[in-house]
Amino acid sequence: MRKLDPFLLSLIAAIVLATFLPCSGPVAVILSKLTTLLIALMFFLQGARLKPEAVLESVRDWRLQGSVLSCTFLLFPVLGLVLHALMPGLLKPDMWHGVLFLCCLPSTVQSSIALTSIARGNVPASICAATLSNLLGIVATPVLVGLIVQKGNIWSAHAIVDIATQLLLPFGIGQLLHKRLGAWAHRNKKLLSLSDRGSIVLVVYTAFSHAVVEGIWHRVSLPDLALTAGLDIVLLGLVLLLSRLMGRALGFSEESSISLMLCGSKKSLATGVPMANILFPMSVVGTVVLPLMMYHQIQLFVCTLLARRLASRPKA
Repeated sequence: MRKLDPFLLSLIAAIVLATFLPCSGPVAVILSKLTTLLIALMFFLQGARLKPEAVLESVRDWRLQGSVLSCTFLLFPVLGLVLHALMPGLLKPDMWHGVLFLCCLPSTVQSSIALTSIARGNVPASICAATLSNLLGIVATPVLVGLIVQKGNIWSAHAIVDIATQLLLPFGIGQLLHKRLGAWAHRNKKLLSLSDRGSIVLVVYTAFSHAVVEGIWHRVSLPDLALTAGLDIVLLGLVLLLSRLMGRALGFSEESSISLMLCGSKKSLATGVPMANILFPMSVVGTVVLPLMMYHQIQLFVCTLLARRLASRPKA
């Protein structure tokens, strides 16, 4: 809250660099292959870090876990479609695709758990919910994108092979090697976090380089960015409100209601950028991830304020 996130600054720097020095030709081909390799490595390391037992633990409190998943993969897409139906001309098509794409993504892991802890919520439930959301997201997000954004185009053989080889296969291999690599991965969390974020920054630079060559800044103006940020804020506010009401209607404890609200309202940039790189043509990836990048920072800012407010409530 007191200083800008270094990761955010890195993403902005990648966009600025791509704007003035976009990669093209042989360099772009090399970076494209490198980003593919790094995406596979990222999901491999995620598989290596995650205990297989965590998958089973994730379904114990099925009412709470089901509610979080409903917010993530049902409420968000419905709200996105409703807003698009009400205001189809508010944003350009590619930007609307970006908003709908972020509605299809899984929840975050680190920030969901950290903010739940700050708010004195149900931390174990948040750990399970974030884990289960990301596991299901590997399959659920491409399906939702195909149904909502691409109207069935996702079912091409090329897309299925890319998802299997770049996401599912590396993650599965990481799970198989968890006993050998899990302890090492936990000892080197900071190094792996730096590697993950560096991969995302490189993907963003490569995607925006393609977008700049295709003329993104001739298609997207400052008013477009302001409208997109406003739409992100409306989307976040609606989900926070509805998830809060859902927790009370289902009779959850205050701690579990906080977990539902903070986990159910998050969208993962770490998963979203690599998936966009796979699911969309390179010419539009830069535009598609813009709403997600803005939502990422907005959710951290708003939910940190909310978590601190919830933390000040009287103890039961």
